[in-house]
Amino acid sequence: MRKICLGISAVALIVLLAGILADNMRLWQPAAVTLSVTFAIGVGAIPALKGYQYTAWIIAAVVAGMIYPAAFLKWGDVDLRNKWLILFVIQLVMFGMGIHMSLKDFSGLGSTGRGVLIGLLCHFSIMPIVGFLLTKIFHFEPEIAAGIILIGSCSSGLASNVMVYIARANLVLSVAVTAMATLAAPFLTPLLMKLLAGTLIEIKFINMMMEIIKIVIVPIGAGLLHDYLKHARPGGRRVVNIILAISVVWLIALVPLWPLAEKTISPAGLESLELSAFFAGAVIAGVVYHFLSKNIKGLDDFMPYISMFGIIYFTTVTTAAGRENLMQVGFLLFISSVIHNAAGYFFGYWLSRAFRFDKNSARTIAFEVGLQNGGMASGLAGTMGKLGTVGLAAAVFSPWMNISGSILANYWRRKPVMTTSKNEIKTAAPESETAPT
Repeated sequence: MRKICLGISAVALIVLLAGILADNMRLWQPAAVTLSVTFAIGVGAIPALKGYQYTAWIIAAVVAGMIYPAAFLKWGDVDLRNKWLILFVIQLVMFGMGIHMSLKDFSGLGSTGRGVLIGLLCHFSIMPIVGFLLTKIFHFEPEIAAGIILIGSCSSGLASNVMVYIARANLVLSVAVTAMATLAAPFLTPLLMKLLAGTLIEIKFINMMMEIIKIVIVPIGAGLLHDYLKHARPGGRRVVNIILAISVVWLIALVPLWPLAEKTISPAGLESLELSAFFAGAVIAGVVYHFLSKNIKGLDDFMPYISMFGIIYFTTVTTAAGRENLMQVGFLLFISSVIHNAAGYFFGYWLSRAFRFDKNSARTIAFEVGLQNGGMASGLAGTMGKLGTVGLAAAVFSPWMNISGSILANYWRRKPVMTTSKNEIKTAAPESETAPT
């Protein structure tokens, strides 16, 4: 199947070139989409490029959104940019991240506490500041500039853990920093946006905090509940069942009470009520998924494909919504993303070395700083109703960071660290030395 798709992509490439030479849009436009999609499917058949299949799909999404934008803005009466639809898709992506996290991820704090603290300091200082400086250098429109600061102010994601594992660096430290950055994001991301992007777009601190909790904490919490139930004792299960019953009753009660609440409760009260409904839904989702995973073999292994679909969805919609802006500033936005990403790697590594971290831990911090949670940035842009402007930086940054991260991880894998200097601080033994391959 994959080899057939590679053959089709080769034919599509020929048709694409012929269409461009003949200046025939009806020929080259469908050929470009066919080429990108079939190559994304077939790239797995090429051993040297197998690790870039996810990136190939993101590129295919960008190509489709750029060439046929109208097809990815509305399907009938359904607005694909609807904030609730975007929120649901992002939550699905984050839930996929959550089920591959574990409560044990937080146990590494005992041995990597100083490393986590330095990692968080680097992550939430280097990328926001570099993003802010880039907006001053390139003079983007205010909403596009705010998007660059936003991608720099988000937490790291599972991509950093994957790259650290490939590089055989300090996986214990990586997982701990990712976990703590995720928990810190609801407070630090709105704060950084208020300080650095407050003059570009309106930033409502509490509203953004609530949105991040909905986008990140709620779905990841549901995933962690699934992990807890795998090993829970009977007493713990009973507690979860009681909370589950309360959550179900609460959601049922909210249905008839919500219209009354809208008339009588303040906006802040409504926000709190809505958040309680999301947490109740997280409990139900976590328990239901745990039940399904026990009865459907391979469900956990299938979830990454659901997450990938979600990322492709909002990448395509973001590209379609911001096509006109991308036509004007797309190249500069790409250059900005390359600089932003490279600065994260560079300063993350060398600041860690300045704090006397061993080389493996410094490599880990480089990934934790340089790789950002593009899904979180896109989700926030979607909830603002600014997917086609604020969300553009994430749509450009995310594919590039996966390409650069893979290249750097494989380079460092071929350059293993043999010894640790007496003057260096070893934060924890690299997990990748014992992790199964």
